Amino acid sequence: MPEKPGGTEMTELAALKALAQPRRQQILQHLTLHGPATSAILARALGLNTGATSYHLRELARYGFVADTAPQEPGGRRGRWWRAVPGDRRFPPPSRRTPELRLVIDELNRHAYAADLALFERLQRESSDEPDEWADAFAYSRGALSLTLPELRAFFEEYIALMNRYRRPGADTAPGARTVHTRLLAFPDPDRSETDAS
Repeated sequence: MPEKPGGTEMTELAALKALAQPRRQQILQHLTLHGPATSAILARALGLNTGATSYHLRELARYGFVADTAPQEPGGRRGRWWRAVPGDRRFPPPSRRTPELRLVIDELNRHAYAADLALFERLQRESSDEPDEWADAFAYSRGALSLTLPELRAFFEEYIALMNRYRRPGADTAPGARTVHTRLLAFPDPDRSETDAS
């Protein structure tokens, strides 16, 4: 069930600190993209040791980012299985962030932006080396809009609603579908003069 517009605002400093740890971001991203896994599976996939991975999973679970799930293999292979807990989680707006909260969110965003751009550039290079039917799937757009603050908020909520419209559980995934990464960046131009809307 999609969340109500506005999502869930993350204001707990300890939860944000737990999420800002780069290895935990990797673990959460892997579970989100590839589905449930044990700490051993995650350790192999991400080049970590199992003990550290188990610790990071427990920290993510403490704040509700991951949760236990049933074994994902026939016969119930041993080991504790984990899944990402989906949700529309949002940071408080900058005007309501304490200095400490701002530092943690900036660090979290810095790692996330760098990882996304590095992955985009790598996959774009690889797709041009060996083009397949998905080689043209790198959709990106750059533009400028003249918006008021209420219009920008409405624009963002419509974007989230569009994402939710196409989001579906793994069992409902269409044949031939692949995971597609998305990121929206919208920010005011530093030039405060009025822009020509024509």
